[in-house]
Amino acid sequence: MKAESAGPARPASAEGGARIDALRAHLESTLGRRVTLVETHISWVLLDGEHAWKIKKPVTLGFLDFAQLEARRACCEEELRLNRRLAPELYLDVVAIRGAPQAPRFDGEGAPIEYAVRMRQFAAGALFSERLAAGTLDAEAVERFALRLAAFQLEAPSADENAPWGSPERVRADTALALDGIAAAASSSSPWVAAMRQRFEEKTSRLAPAFEMRKRRGWIREGHGDLHLANVVVLESQVTAFDCIEFDPGLRWIDVQNDAAFLAMDLLAHDRADLAFRFLDAWLGALGDYEGLAVLRYYLAYRAVVRELVASIRGGQRADSLAGPRYAGLASKLLESRQPRLLITHGVSGSGKSYAASRLLERSGAIRIRSDLERKRLHGVGALARSHSALDAGLYAADASGRTYARLHELAEISLQAGWPTIVDATFLRAADRERFRALAARLGAPFAILACDADERILRERIESRLARGADPSEADVQVLGRQLSGREPLG
Repeated sequence: MKAESAGPARPASAEGGARIDALRAHLESTLGRRVTLVETHISWVLLDGEHAWKIKKPVTLGFLDFAQLEARRACCEEELRLNRRLAPELYLDVVAIRGAPQAPRFDGEGAPIEYAVRMRQFAAGALFSERLAAGTLDAEAVERFALRLAAFQLEAPSADENAPWGSPERVRADTALALDGIAAAASSSSPWVAAMRQRFEEKTSRLAPAFEMRKRRGWIREGHGDLHLANVVVLESQVTAFDCIEFDPGLRWIDVQNDAAFLAMDLLAHDRADLAFRFLDAWLGALGDYEGLAVLRYYLAYRAVVRELVASIRGGQRADSLAGPRYAGLASKLLESRQPRLLITHGVSGSGKSYAASRLLERSGAIRIRSDLERKRLHGVGALARSHSALDAGLYAADASGRTYARLHELAEISLQAGWPTIVDATFLRAADRERFRALAARLGAPFAILACDADERILRERIESRLARGADPSEADVQVLGRQLSGREPLG
């Protein structure tokens, strides 16, 4: 939850507002162009067409105290440090504002009277939220950000095991705080809030061992904390996030699943399940944290509650209304028990399995586990790196296939036990491998199906050669591998 929009502040002084007006006038006079002022609960932002100047308000809230200049300076420095991890091209420096209070200047003399974070201003229409509204947000942009986020999270420091972050108690407290906020914003008692309290408490108690394990295994990391659609931007060189939470470490030292869940939930709330699951597919494939699926649905529901809280504060009672994205209804739906399903693909390389699986997961809300990615992960090879394995060595050695299918089986069981529809994207050319996964589904009471793909051999060869030439796919299968597959595949029966 980002508290900039999560509660009333003690108003900034009239003097502070007058100072911003004077600073804006100074910028307009110096630059010779219009400067726009954007205001939030805790900041003023001046947009001059080239730069954005973000200035903390001298406010005091329950979760922060910006009354003193030194506190505002320290928070500006922390904002710069944190956001340069993901968006160094946007966050430039912290600038001192000097001069008299009634005539502040960025080029003035004397002791600082205020501080600003100086950023590059990006073009209008670059935010994910804006692109979604315009109908131009596509899977390519969403997947690019998924890869960026996964790389960032893999490098982020893990929380000390003795720190409170990510514990069942902290998770329970964060959820209760959000529900308390919704109840306080409502004009009358909300049956929805009461029901959600009970359901979240049941889920938290059941998942307590999983939350503890997440912490022990180092998945509580210093992340972003506020990854909704309006905080992800498409730049010329990359797709990245900005405006992370700087004022409360407890809101950014969180489970990586919690961080990613925010964006996925926001896409679901805006009726773009296709993009939500393309994002999760790319992110999970890059990160490899399939064990986190046990807690992902909880965090998706929690993030929906957080957005419902923000909407309630901005627009009055929301939990029983029809206005805006249906965060409340989505939170309820995400906490419902669901019967998982298992689908495996079947077909040689180049037959279209991965393409079909990606389209199916968009429509079914499934988790995909790809043999091409897991085979490389087992060998310590990057997704797009080339191992140059010979036909019977490296990635394609006899024991490598057995290890890969064992790992796929392990991850599929984790996904199914977490209640997710699951697609295992592999060739499954051996009947024994198919039967092993059929038995897994039967043991867990999950419906089982096989998605079979095939094509003419000439087309298969053309697809494989084209894919290898592009170098943008994790598969290293070449025409030699294809020949082995065609001669050794066991028919469906």
